Amino acid sequence: MKIKKELPEVFESFVQQRKNSFLSVKALKEKGIPVVGTFCTYLPQEFILASGAASVGLCSTSDETVGDAEKILPRNLCPLIKSSYGFAITDKCPFFYFSDLIIGETTCDGKKKMYEYLGEFKEVHVMELPNSQSEDGLQLWINECKKFKEVLEKRFECEITDEKLIEATKIKNDERDALKALSYLMANEPAPMLGQDLFKVLYGSGFKFDKKAAIEEIKAITEKIKEEYANGKMIDKRPRILLTGCPIGGATEKVIRAIENNGGVVVAFENCTGMKTIDKNVELEGDIYENIAKRYLAIGCSCMSPNPNRFELLGRMIDEFKVDGVVDMTLQACHTYNVETYGIKRYVNEKKNLPYIAIETDYSQSDIGQLDLRMAAFVEML
Repeated sequence: MKIKKELPEVFESFVQQRKNSFLSVKALKEKGIPVVGTFCTYLPQEFILASGAASVGLCSTSDETVGDAEKILPRNLCPLIKSSYGFAITDKCPFFYFSDLIIGETTCDGKKKMYEYLGEFKEVHVMELPNSQSEDGLQLWINECKKFKEVLEKRFECEITDEKLIEATKIKNDERDALKALSYLMANEPAPMLGQDLFKVLYGSGFKFDKKAAIEEIKAITEKIKEEYANGKMIDKRPRILLTGCPIGGATEKVIRAIENNGGVVVAFENCTGMKTIDKNVELEGDIYENIAKRYLAIGCSCMSPNPNRFELLGRMIDEFKVDGVVDMTLQACHTYNVETYGIKRYVNEKKNLPYIAIETDYSQSDIGQLDLRMAAFVEML
């Protein structure tokens, strides 16, 4: 595939992808293709792909429906949970409307209770995610993966064979490889593009339902950026920032803008939308259920205790992307990530000898001025 458009236009097309996919998901339904709504990086997407269904992310990242959600949910709850539930009860999100089945997971207490309310008007299956990456936890997750397969087979009257699961795994591995290759272009110094442009592709690619076509498009974008970089097209030299913490997207992209509008460049995203999702592939040799379970359970989210894999990935990315400073973004009332900021600060300051700053925010835009001030001071320090 050749990319004929200029890169700025290509990046913007990924921004529009979520909106465009509203029509795409309707078209899928008209063709009789089932849709599975998902919430979390821990969910093994391979099973959905092997079932012949399409998956779409349901985590909402806008404060538009938070007020509606607060009529039922407490105000001092994570904005991601309130926003997601608000869009569900107001029917303002076509993805909720068209989902035949919604899959939750027990990553946090707030989500678990929200799923109970969601189950009153949508079919919901909740996977019991262990809170540690122990051998016992792995066995639990393998069993949950097998249950998930049976739920999909029963709901969509299909058979998920090992062969179909392996083929789906190959496709997901290829997708992760393509996104990872694109992300690692930012290891170049100076960076070839702004982090905002990289993020547009990372986030927008999740709303492309034709995975094979999306993989080819991502590869083509990567090659075009390489070609332009070789011809001297790159951004000016700036302090290099790694962004870690809670999921980024929608309203919280204000943090990326605050960094880059004040002279920095986000060269690496450790968050769920970034490297945390694409860093590791599923092994194809051996028991496919165990391999899938191992790969997903190894994700370094703060819901795990202890959580060594987050520190391992963070340290590796700091070195490979030649990072000058770390910004840790947490959402208000996201207790696990907020508690873990202390450990991340110690690791970044003491083990990596780098500056660190923690930002706590929500989905409102009222703190943009404060974010600008803090990011300007942080970047200036670098």
